[in-house]
Amino acid sequence: MELNELIAQRKAKFEHLTAGAGGVNLYYNQPFTGRISIGEALQNFQEGKRISIAGRIIARRSHGKVVFLDLRDSTGKIQLYLKLDFVGEEKFKSLEDIDIADIISVNGELFKTHAGEFTVKVEDFIILAKALRPLPEKWHGLKDVELRYRQRYLDLIANEEIKKVFLMRTRIIKTIRNFLDGKGFLEVETPMMHPIPGGAAGRPFKTHHNEYDSDLYLRIAPELYLKQLLVAGLDKVYEINRSFRNEGVSTKHNPEFTMLEVYVAFADYEDMMQLAEEMIIYTAKEVLGEISFVYQEKTISLNSPWQRRSFAQLVKEKFGIEPDDEAPVMLKKLQSKGFAQGAGKLTRSQAAKLIEDILELEMNVNPTFVTDYFTNLCPLAKTKKDEPLISERFELYVGGLEIGNAYSELNDPIEQKRRFLDEFKELGFEEKKAVDEDFILALEHGMPPAGGLGIGIDRLVMLFTGQPSIRDVILFPLLRPEKQGQSPPPRQRRGKGTVPV
Repeated sequence: MELNELIAQRKAKFEHLTAGAGGVNLYYNQPFTGRISIGEALQNFQEGKRISIAGRIIARRSHGKVVFLDLRDSTGKIQLYLKLDFVGEEKFKSLEDIDIADIISVNGELFKTHAGEFTVKVEDFIILAKALRPLPEKWHGLKDVELRYRQRYLDLIANEEIKKVFLMRTRIIKTIRNFLDGKGFLEVETPMMHPIPGGAAGRPFKTHHNEYDSDLYLRIAPELYLKQLLVAGLDKVYEINRSFRNEGVSTKHNPEFTMLEVYVAFADYEDMMQLAEEMIIYTAKEVLGEISFVYQEKTISLNSPWQRRSFAQLVKEKFGIEPDDEAPVMLKKLQSKGFAQGAGKLTRSQAAKLIEDILELEMNVNPTFVTDYFTNLCPLAKTKKDEPLISERFELYVGGLEIGNAYSELNDPIEQKRRFLDEFKELGFEEKKAVDEDFILALEHGMPPAGGLGIGIDRLVMLFTGQPSIRDVILFPLLRPEKQGQSPPPRQRRGKGTVPV
């Protein structure tokens, strides 16, 4: 039967139900009082116990004067047993107008069938919502992955495995919070609209505030505000934040994404390595029950100690690139090795991102800290004391994915402003707009030495749930308008927020 015919049938049933109820809109019905969840009914099952439950009908079987329905809510599924003798003739006849996907509330008595199935012998029921469209048939016949993202509500109804992914996501975030709270960290909230896009060199989304007649930007990272809290004397802070990049989309990147950023006063990037390792191992134990798991057919072990590799050494061995190479020299060396062919010009940040993408493909599946990044690629990080061309920074790779980014925070206001000016000149921004003078002012009041860590929540969820695409772990990922056909622009990112988009 065609979809339009099915919809027409369901609308006719709705009109019949409404007329039969004396013109009352069934959408205004309320569930029976004393309702419990299906999960609670199953967990505390007692033969003969009277209960009220509500949920969506997901299956139906009719046998003359008996109808069996499967009812599901967010906590579980249970069978309903409806018999003419129990519910009365009028109610039983109304079952003809009830379809799979309708939402109902029932009163009844628990019992177990001869086959051992937990069941409710229904004595009364109320229709709470009529589904005017049918559900997809078990979803197995639907091959359009993008349609699953566009209609995630149907995906979650029909696909229990996808639902488990998002339940796991919630558990992961809750576990991370518990870990940090247990170590004395303070969770904070910082602005999502910034007068100057800072904390990373990404392309921002721009908006306008009418009352102040001023342009604002959705944050590309919360870093600069969080470090102002270190100046204020809050020594251990974190934020699980939504950030935004007006850039490309891929299996690893979504324009709106979730990051964890952590800052600790009187610490450095070595402390951040230890924190990242402890937190991820703790989270794996809590949500997976083990520290070894399979991601995309690769077995990953989180056993300590985690491997370290030097970025400076890797790029020297593979490309001949040195820490003091300017962007044109880096590009020429990359092209001599067969990469970046056709590129006429790259900034240092763009060249570095290209290098990282190449190295990511060769990274060990087990956790690896990549250290020794060039100072000219890390405008917010301290340099090594005896190696001014190398910064105290690492990026964390697990399963071939870049998961985290951290460094010893630069707290010299004069050096920080000089680096901002150098970086933004290279990127082509206007200096007056590019330099966050409020942040520099805060540094001038004295920021303690500190370590900062960014962890990509979306990518961590991908790892722990075995999902190949970031869209599979974001409930409502940003999608191209259905009639638009242009390709997205290339990505350009730097900073702690480069990690987890």
